[in-house]
Amino acid sequence: MENVQGKLIIIGGAVDKGSFTEVSYDENVANNLNFFESGILRRVIKESKHGEESRIEVITTASVIPREVGPQYVKAFEYLSAKNVGILHIERREQTNDPEVLRRIQEADVVMFTGGDQLRLTSILGGTKFHDIILDKYKNEEFIYAGTSAGAAAASNNMIYQGSSQEALLKGEVKITSGLSLIQNVIIDTHFVQRGRIGRLFQAVVGNPRVMGIGLGEDTGLLITNNTKMEAIGSGLVILVDGRQIMDTNLTQVELGRPISINNLIVHVMSMYDTYDLQTHSLEIHNSQYSSALVVPAEADGEGQPDSVDAE
Repeated sequence: MENVQGKLIIIGGAVDKGSFTEVSYDENVANNLNFFESGILRRVIKESKHGEESRIEVITTASVIPREVGPQYVKAFEYLSAKNVGILHIERREQTNDPEVLRRIQEADVVMFTGGDQLRLTSILGGTKFHDIILDKYKNEEFIYAGTSAGAAAASNNMIYQGSSQEALLKGEVKITSGLSLIQNVIIDTHFVQRGRIGRLFQAVVGNPRVMGIGLGEDTGLLITNNTKMEAIGSGLVILVDGRQIMDTNLTQVELGRPISINNLIVHVMSMYDTYDLQTHSLEIHNSQYSSALVVPAEADGEGQPDSVDAE
């Protein structure tokens, strides 16, 4: 496993205007930026190299209303005492070659990718010098890639870009392409709990069970260090879909549009402070009801041995 110096903070998001999956849009973007209430943006600042002095660049490429979304993020960060915040409106591939843009991304301690359409992120930024700098900084520097909604979905090498929640377990309904590849062997879906998207992850995982499915609820995120240790942050739920123990499926036998069956798919649920190790595939529940079940006070036995232990 390569040693990754940077940190990844992926956030489930709230209702993002401009997202390709939206049916109706919230007219007040400010109401969507309540991450500081659940501690996520504050955690971004805390984990960054220079804390409140870190250079943060908000990247609005995914959004179709970037000049409305960008300033709201600046306002949210400044509310949390981070003053060194800028916005990069990159809407065309040629902008990624601008020397000033490249200088700013090179000097950034944090990049914050907003929500919207993840295909805009990959099609505009993918394979550019801008993309290369982010990958290099993430691997070799104390650097944070933070992304909400589309920005989170695009972080992995596999990316869901289309697929309705209602028909997600019908063969062929979930569309997957390549993401920005900061982290391998996971696939990320957002707005997860409120929109009932667990079927999308099921289909993504059954197609290649080596890939761990990550479903992020609203106002919920994961802090990933060294591309291995994941900590749940925020107020909601993280769903992990582990297909390594799948015993059977009809995936290759049914026609497009037909339901998929899966035997022995494993699902984990994480909440705040829980951790999961992608190398050992172990989940540690922070406030486990069993964490102290086997701890017996020493005074329980006259010789200092717990009553339930036979001393030899």
